[in-house]
Amino acid sequence: MTKLVVEARMMTSEQCRAGRALADISQEQLAKDASVGLSTVRNFEAGRSTPVANNLKAIKSALERAGVLFIDQNGHGPGVRLRDRR
Repeated sequence: MTKLVVEARMMTSEQCRAGRALADISQEQLAKDASVGLSTVRNFEAGRSTPVANNLKAIKSALERAGVLFIDQNGHGPGVRLRDRR
């Protein structure tokens, strides 16, 4: 299995876009929260590139801190939802 496949399984660009929308944060805010460049977020969400492993982990962690839960492939495709905030 290639490194790119492993990284893609961590979080897809679609999950990133959807998670950011659910958390109601801008690309700029996500980049700041993840300590990555804005172009890293923009290019990943647009499908132009996959960030290096550390940046991808940082983006995912920032979304998780914002309350996003990542749903693994389960026969219906990967997804996201918000954590119950009760």
